[in-house]
Amino acid sequence: ARFDRSTNDFRDASNRVAIRQASAHPVSEFLGTTLIVLVLWYGGTLIFSDHSPIDAPTFIFYMVILYSIIQPLKDFSKASYAIPKGMASVERVNKILNAENPIKEAAEPVHIEGLKDEIVFKNVSFSYNGTTPVLQGVDLKVRRGETIALVGQSGSGKSTLVDLLPRYHDVTGGEITIDGINVKALALSDLRQLIGNVNQEAILFNDTFYNNITFGVENATMEQVVEAAKVANAHDFIMESEQGYNTKVGDRGCKLSGGQRQRISIARAIMKEAPIIILDEATAYTDPENEAIIQESVARLVRGKTLIVIAHRLSTIVDADQIVVVNDGCIEATGTQAELLQACPLYETLWNAHIASRDSAEGGADRA
Repeated sequence: ARFDRSTNDFRDASNRVAIRQASAHPVSEFLGTTLIVLVLWYGGTLIFSDHSPIDAPTFIFYMVILYSIIQPLKDFSKASYAIPKGMASVERVNKILNAENPIKEAAEPVHIEGLKDEIVFKNVSFSYNGTTPVLQGVDLKVRRGETIALVGQSGSGKSTLVDLLPRYHDVTGGEITIDGINVKALALSDLRQLIGNVNQEAILFNDTFYNNITFGVENATMEQVVEAAKVANAHDFIMESEQGYNTKVGDRGCKLSGGQRQRISIARAIMKEAPIIILDEATAYTDPENEAIIQESVARLVRGKTLIVIAHRLSTIVDADQIVVVNDGCIEATGTQAELLQACPLYETLWNAHIASRDSAEGGADRA
């Protein structure tokens, strides 16, 4: 009923606007013509009267002026609704252009070229609204070249934790350091250049394969792009497209499958050559065949690099150097696969649920 009322109100308002816009031109033409007729009639009677206050040349001069101002008067009537319409658009655009960025760079930022030693989360706390804590007292050390896996139930704070590293948000308590330097003291461009992201939802633009892969990389050559695509197992399907690397992928990559979008995202991370890679559920929405291809691409991507993985499919992170179990914004346990199965009931529950889900999927496939 609410939708019905809202729809009817919108329809009525749209009809009123449409009627006024459609009527504006004929009404103004009619009124303008009527005005000219009246002026001609009245002026003619004055000229032909015995004691005329106006002569013919003066009247013609007056008519020329009148004709000249009629069109501007009509334009004023159009502006009366065009200006408010334009101002509404300006207001919406200004909300974005004038939005304040809460992430402030230091007055004299420290420049950094790479990760030499370790990333440390020291007693990190965070809240989106300032009242409800999302992370509390997180202590974590990630050494260079290690693979760290974050596991836990949905909403436990895993994605928020990794978003604090490139300063998409700032910590509300504690600090994050890279090689002993607080990330707040680092130049934002340098900090984010250290990090390559492969997200659950691949972020692609309505542009060519080439421009999506080279996004954020200056002076990239075609040879480098092709090499990155080959490493990411993306070169073959790119070359099968209409214009190869100059083919547009559509809005958000709508012309590609989920696995193809992820491989383009991986190729971009390879092009960036970042020493720190964040994988946020990179294979969440892919079928088993594509998952195997993406896992192979990821293995090539992370050679010799520091890797932070968020995973629900626990079979993909059994070989991680550290598995961090996150629960309600806190780190419940840290260790290897074998250690956590023995010492952490929550991880054991997650692992058993994963095994049951995998067996169910395989059984369904066998029946099919």
